[in-house]
Amino acid sequence: KLTISEPCNAYDFGQLMNAVNASKDKAACADLLSITDPKRLPMLLSNKLEGEIFSIFIQSLELYVLGKDPGLVYQHLFYLSKAERFKVVLALLSKDEKEQVHHLLDLLSENQSHQYSPEDLDSLKRVYEL
Repeated sequence: KLTISEPCNAYDFGQLMNAVNASKDKAACADLLSITDPKRLPMLLSNKLEGEIFSIFIQSLELYVLGKDPGLVYQHLFYLSKAERFKVVLALLSKDEKEQVHHLLDLLSENQSHQYSPEDLDSLKRVYEL
């Protein structure tokens, strides 16, 4: 099992994400996202956002974070959309990957939180081109 600690900079975050991605450890990814301030996500990702990382983020958020903190899931999705290369990665998503994002946003609709409104979710769906 990977040991996850809060990354201080983009290099540390990248090293953790490489380890998470290599092992496909969605629980470790969820741990990482749970201790990472969503506002720091674009800076921590730097220009390293890729399809595989995007996909493991979405799966980890759905499987391990949504049930505990839907507001955190919304915040991560919101700030993920501000990352460099987001539009490129979005354009290259497969139909299944787009469906995963759509499903996660639908689940957020069902798990209302005071941290986001239905309008916020509609806006996020447009950003994710759903």
